[in-house]
Amino acid sequence: MAVYFYARKEAVGIRKLKKYKQTRFKAADSIYDKASADYAVAFVEALSHTKGTWAGKPFDLIDWQEQIIRDVFGTLKPNGYRQFNTAYVEIPKKMGKSELAAAVALLLTCGDGEERAEVYGCAADRQQASIVFEVAADMVRMCPALSKRVKILTATKRIVYAPTNSFYQVLSAEAYSKHGFNVHGVVFDELHTQPNRKLFDVMTKGSGDARAQPLYFIITTAGDNQNSICWEVHQKAKDILEGRKNDRTFYPVIYGAAPEDDWTDPAVWKKANPSLGITVGIDKVKAACESARQNPAEENSFRQLRLNQWVKQSVRWMPMEKWDACADKFNLDELAGRECYGGLDLSSTTDITASVLVFPPRTDDEKYIVLPFFWIPEENVDLRVRRDHVPYDVWMKQGFLNTTEGNVLHYGFIEKFIEQLGEKYNIREIAFDRWGATQMVQNLEGLGFTVVPFGQGFRDMSPPTNELMRLVLGRELMHGGHPVLRWMMDNIFIRTDPAGNIKPDKEKSTEKIDGAVATIMALDRAIRCGNDSGESVYNTRGLLVF
Repeated sequence: MAVYFYARKEAVGIRKLKKYKQTRFKAADSIYDKASADYAVAFVEALSHTKGTWAGKPFDLIDWQEQIIRDVFGTLKPNGYRQFNTAYVEIPKKMGKSELAAAVALLLTCGDGEERAEVYGCAADRQQASIVFEVAADMVRMCPALSKRVKILTATKRIVYAPTNSFYQVLSAEAYSKHGFNVHGVVFDELHTQPNRKLFDVMTKGSGDARAQPLYFIITTAGDNQNSICWEVHQKAKDILEGRKNDRTFYPVIYGAAPEDDWTDPAVWKKANPSLGITVGIDKVKAACESARQNPAEENSFRQLRLNQWVKQSVRWMPMEKWDACADKFNLDELAGRECYGGLDLSSTTDITASVLVFPPRTDDEKYIVLPFFWIPEENVDLRVRRDHVPYDVWMKQGFLNTTEGNVLHYGFIEKFIEQLGEKYNIREIAFDRWGATQMVQNLEGLGFTVVPFGQGFRDMSPPTNELMRLVLGRELMHGGHPVLRWMMDNIFIRTDPAGNIKPDKEKSTEKIDGAVATIMALDRAIRCGNDSGESVYNTRGLLVF
């Protein structure tokens, strides 16, 4: 093939496509019709670029773009209609996605010979979908042949091709509730930003059944949510590329770095970005890489947008190599009787509850010690393993995850467990999130614990969150390598307010972070109350911001 595919460790050279013969996706009963492919290429190349230094210049397809156009529009079934109904193109930003998508939309609307064709532009919201529309509208204005035959309705985001009474229409975010489409083409831009699968299902499941050769053209950058519709389609594309699945109607192309590739290597940048040096200069990628190397929070953004790698979230807060460097082991018996502070993050009765103890250092040579505990309903373990693809069962067998009987959490069991911890360790305070903790707080107070409410806003969460990062970066903390806590630390998405304060964001974090939140609360109490002077470290040296 003439493209770089996700799973390849070595780049496959791009060859000129003027002598292109066939596609690796060709089925036994399909043919490559060069005349159809030539026509599609000629239509696109009659258009012009619309932005920047390229504005007004002919749209000469880059080799990877030409291959896609030739494959999709030139591979036919014996009846003469297109073989591929879905084309999935996943590629980094600034590679020319919008221009290619706009050209395909115009080809389907004005050049496909379909009477009353309905072509729709879809994205996460109307503004995003309008990006491709505006490019397509400018392409029409710059093409004399089309401008005579096409009417652009800017207010309604519609392009009408008079000879066949066909149209290209931008859909609003609420379009999934409107059925009755007779789709000839759909151009989905940035599928990874879709908040759910509703719009995708409405536009692709049966909406084109009345058409002879509908085409769903999906073009996107990698995302950060592995529970999304884009991840589902990405996985199907990968399975087809790697031979695990076969769907003769689905055309997959994925440009990107493999997970094991060195994201700082210019050779990897070239492999992942087929338009590097054409639509974007290598100096821009190099500058973005240098910025990401200096600021760990930018690494995931660079890997996702520049190298097209799926990441856990758009802003990776905790540098896990630094967290792993704090995995020193400690002797639990030696902690007996020591002062410590607790953080308690209660879940719903069917989810994970976390309790974390933080032992402050007694001397300048000691480190903070983090001791976490987790609970989950016993009957939910197998279901959660299948649903979340998280090894709860393994952690349970290894002793890192506790269970309570039944399909809901038994808070009484957790209270008894904490009571036993109090007999072993000198728990000075337990900080808790006010939400849903009223009864347990009363019960813990009845057992003799000092329980303090802990706000989840920026004012309360920002100082200890910053302090946690400082301790991790300075290796002034030990956590013993607890796998459940590690998983949760890797899940953290950070929200920032205009003043630069930060806090973990449970809504944006793609997986559970209860243990991380409990750690932050316990750490705050340990810092404020744990030293002999009784004076807060926040007062002696001020607040650190990262």
